Amino acid sequence: MLNKYARGFFTSVFTPLATWLLKRGVSPDAVTILGTLGVMVGGLVFYPLGQLFWGTLFITVFIFSDVIDGIMARQQERTGKWGGFLDSTLDRFADGALFAGVSIWFFTGGNNDAVGVAAIIALVLGMLVSYIRAKAESLGFTANVGIAERAERLVSVLVATGLVGLGISEVLLLVVLLALCAASCVTIWQRMLAVRRQAI
Repeated sequence: MLNKYARGFFTSVFTPLATWLLKRGVSPDAVTILGTLGVMVGGLVFYPLGQLFWGTLFITVFIFSDVIDGIMARQQERTGKWGGFLDSTLDRFADGALFAGVSIWFFTGGNNDAVGVAAIIALVLGMLVSYIRAKAESLGFTANVGIAERAERLVSVLVATGLVGLGISEVLLLVVLLALCAASCVTIWQRMLAVRRQAI
């Protein structure tokens, strides 16, 4: 849902930047890789050090590379599958770093094992949501139903983590992570049912 309503807005905001980068010889792949590295630094350096607010700001700057590289690819009229494959693969690295960073902090300096465990479970379930859709599509099925898309997961965790970094109770982050776990379970179930209906 967030993708549907926000993509048009962010496309208009970042199109001038995408055009500027292309004119200077920057490729969409380079933006994808740089954005992923930025998210990973934020997740695996800032978060484990307890810098939840600054880590969130740092990650937010780089997370928009996912929009910019898509705009650049469309402007170049690149229709090959490589860009989509690279983008999807690096998304898994970025997601892993973000949730792992949250988990590491709360297992160590954050002293809140419940949040740490919830972050790991949310990461695993989120990966399964993406995997089920990809596997289904590779077999010729459609499995794009559900309520736990990547954009919603990232925004929810980033906002909650940033607020906790500003002093809001850690209960907020725990509730958000548990809600993501529940949404992922529902989405997994919906996608499994969708594929089963198409297979029989």
